Amino acid sequence: MAEKLVLAGPASVELGRSLSEKLGLPMLAAEFRVFADGESKFTLHEKVEGKSVFVVQSTYNPVDQHMFQLLLASHQLSEAGAKVTAVVPYLSYARQDKEFLPGEGVTLGVIAHLMRSMGVRRLVTVDIHSAEGLALFSFPTYSVSAIPNLVGYVKTELDLKNPVVMSPDFGGSKRTEAFAQLYGAKFLQLSKTRDRATGGVSMKESALDVADKEVIIVDDIISQGDTVKAAADAVLKQGAKRVLAVCVHGLFVADALQKLEKAAVEPVVCTNTVPSRFSKVDVSEALASHLGTLEE
Repeated sequence: MAEKLVLAGPASVELGRSLSEKLGLPMLAAEFRVFADGESKFTLHEKVEGKSVFVVQSTYNPVDQHMFQLLLASHQLSEAGAKVTAVVPYLSYARQDKEFLPGEGVTLGVIAHLMRSMGVRRLVTVDIHSAEGLALFSFPTYSVSAIPNLVGYVKTELDLKNPVVMSPDFGGSKRTEAFAQLYGAKFLQLSKTRDRATGGVSMKESALDVADKEVIIVDDIISQGDTVKAAADAVLKQGAKRVLAVCVHGLFVADALQKLEKAAVEPVVCTNTVPSRFSKVDVSEALASHLGTLEE
């Protein structure tokens, strides 16, 4: 059996180290560097021929730099004779998995092609935006779920008396319904409309049983915060006592946090696939459980 190593990319240093500890695997001696002009460089400091390497690198902002670092390391390792598994806790471009408007590129398919070209043999991610996107990859892929970990945190750390679990749109309903079942709370769903040209979000008005209840809005990604804000506004108008936001990947770009604060959403809980002050849930155990079962 090939010796296994963990390489922690610049975007996932702590998560990579945690995975190394949980799997009982050594860290690979290597160096990532970014020059003043923005160019990236990757240098290996040990032999990897015949070895299996888990390259741990999320691809949040700066998205393209983090993605290129992942590809650069994967190529160098592959050229040096290693078997590369890309462990990408947050996989950018996963929302561009189909042509939504005429002429749009399916960018996730481009990422899949680049990964294969750079020597990636397997991909493991966490809660990919849509499972359909996995079909764009021509090598083995797997999406680990962080939902049980999020449920465990909310149950043990938040003192909720009368909660309901809500999905802000149909696309995330399966993930949110799974959260509700594990939590043991009622599941509700809003109907969201997004303008594909402008990106604007609106919620279809509908009567919901949320009066005097604590509403847990569950989604895979909070990016600009528009979806969560619109959902919070809708349920607060109908008498919700409190609104919480729970997500896997907290990107919080632009003025997202101000929007959530204005909508009285508190607390906000997410995982450490994207590190932030809201990263309350560690996904390393879930990733380690899957990675530990892989065989060459």
